[in-house]
Amino acid sequence: MPANDHSSSPQHLTDPSTIRALSHAVRLALIEVLGVHGALTATQAGELIGESATTCSFHLRQLAKYGFVEEAGKGPGRSRPWRVKQVGWIVEEIANDTEQNAAAKILGEIALERQLQRHQEFNHRKHEYPVEWRDAGDESHTVWWVTPSEMASLQQEINNLIYRFRERLENPELRPAGVLPVEVMVLTHLFTPPDIVAQSHEQDKD
Repeated sequence: MPANDHSSSPQHLTDPSTIRALSHAVRLALIEVLGVHGALTATQAGELIGESATTCSFHLRQLAKYGFVEEAGKGPGRSRPWRVKQVGWIVEEIANDTEQNAAAKILGEIALERQLQRHQEFNHRKHEYPVEWRDAGDESHTVWWVTPSEMASLQQEINNLIYRFRERLENPELRPAGVLPVEVMVLTHLFTPPDIVAQSHEQDKD
């Protein structure tokens, strides 16, 4: 089935059990390779992530159980390819739901660790890449002095920019010659501890 037959909207996660089901290194790796390469069998996915076909088959079935992947029709012979049902996910925050928040925290930490590891691996091997790819990437760091509304506005502008080529991830037919998958990470967070922020809010009220 074509890669663009699945929903392009990120999956919204609220159920703690579903969030915990994704909080596993192998399962995240499977989601990643299926998202980048399209439909794969357990054997093909295992070759890409360094796991056995048996291990991948088990985790793919678990991901299917919670709605992350689905069978992508029959492959050649007895092969059984899988594909992601939706590209990406968003963990919806639920106020005062400690179980959901704890599950979301673990998933976020595992996912971020994987992303940072890939970035470090690229930096370690950067000299092995063609010069045009070495020069194309960059690292940037700054500190914003902004209000919450300004921060939200800037974040939306960044999101609009980094999702510019999202349709190419979902539909391989839209990819021009010479493209390769490039991971883009944008991290925004307060530079100030929570207690100092709370004090600042109190002072603003006075």
